[in-house]
Amino acid sequence: MARDTTDQTPLSSVSELSDYLAQGSRPKEQFRIGTEHEKFAFFRTDHSPVPYFGDASISALLKGMQEKLGWEPIMDRGNIIGLGEQSGMGAISIEPGGQFELSGAPVETLHETCRESNRHLALVKEIAEPMGIRFLGLGGSPEWTLEQTPRMPKSRYEIMTRYMPKVGTKGLDMMYRTCTIQVNLDFSSEADMAAKMRVSMKLQSIATALFASSPFTEGKPNGLLSWRGDIWRDTDNRRSGVLPFVFGNDFGFHSYVEWALDVPMYFVVRDGKYHDCTHVTFRQFMNGALKGELADWEPNLGDWTNHLSTLFPDVRLKRFLEMRGADGGPWRRICALPAFWVGLLYDDTALADADALTRDWTADDVTAMRNAVPTKGLAAEIRSRSVLDVARDAVAIAKAGLKSRHRLNGDGQDESIFLQPLDEVLAKKATMAEDMLALYHGRWNGSVLPVFDEYQY
Repeated sequence: MARDTTDQTPLSSVSELSDYLAQGSRPKEQFRIGTEHEKFAFFRTDHSPVPYFGDASISALLKGMQEKLGWEPIMDRGNIIGLGEQSGMGAISIEPGGQFELSGAPVETLHETCRESNRHLALVKEIAEPMGIRFLGLGGSPEWTLEQTPRMPKSRYEIMTRYMPKVGTKGLDMMYRTCTIQVNLDFSSEADMAAKMRVSMKLQSIATALFASSPFTEGKPNGLLSWRGDIWRDTDNRRSGVLPFVFGNDFGFHSYVEWALDVPMYFVVRDGKYHDCTHVTFRQFMNGALKGELADWEPNLGDWTNHLSTLFPDVRLKRFLEMRGADGGPWRRICALPAFWVGLLYDDTALADADALTRDWTADDVTAMRNAVPTKGLAAEIRSRSVLDVARDAVAIAKAGLKSRHRLNGDGQDESIFLQPLDEVLAKKATMAEDMLALYHGRWNGSVLPVFDEYQY
């Protein structure tokens, strides 16, 4: 997320919280695709992480991008922490360990998404190159310890850093040492939202397996294919993971609100200052828990919007749906992740087929698969089927959905061309993580350092 919201509209009832989510519904012809991707910044000479301050730094990258793009700088206590497109449609932000993120503008086609990513990566490379900075597209930091990883001067991250060790063992690793590719997608109604939420929650671990790319930690294999996927198993389970109530026939906006109300808050923003609110849930906040602690203690719509952004289920509901299961990856995968989900969710026949594929899966089935995938990848199972077999079916459904959309580029190609990296994974029956491990045990001679050369942007 690029910036926290300061909408002063007062809140007085739970129904207003559901109404806010429902306002995200839009006609199918107005559906858009918003792709986000993160990458690790490192110095080419010694592979060390890039700090926030200095002539060659994260802040210098942001300032250089601001000069080139003319976007509005986003500030936090005098420090630049991101950039927002003037229209408010796209943003550049930084994650806690300096991971550099593009939150793409909502566009109509995957062709536009890919062009946007290409432009961004070309521009950031142009600015970074004179500083000796390159970027790494992986799901997990392959070499740096937590202590070696820089910290960005962003207020919400300071609150999260204090809180994470209280609620899980891996929250700081999630914040500082992981990267992802995500896509944000629309819904037309409450029923459409529920159907997409159910299908995508069930299939999120399939994406984790297909995009697994984090087999190294602190310079050696970590025994996992998706270290990032494993980290999310013990980050903060009150706000993360599979949400069993999503699988119920009565799931809707109100169900999600009721869950979110009982998750502890991170903060509220008043006059530009962040106040630590990790000791209360949003329901307690609505009931006056901060009266006496804050002069302006009554909840507003900005508080609710910010709270929704601090929830981390495998699929996150705002006024759109966020697909959160995939590791970060190289250039081509930035387009493959949204292609997978657009193909599954934006074509009615594909969505029905994906629902049929997963109809018999229970929350326990999905959770068991989610627990197995970080280690086993495509060899994990659900209901006696391998994830590889399910992934083949899911990619085939996505491909049919994209062909049905019939959105063509200048060469007459439809959007299914962006699934090619996943076709390669399925043909090899091996993830990117397994490819890297084979290199580590072979040509790399037991060193992870070549990853900085062979998987850089």
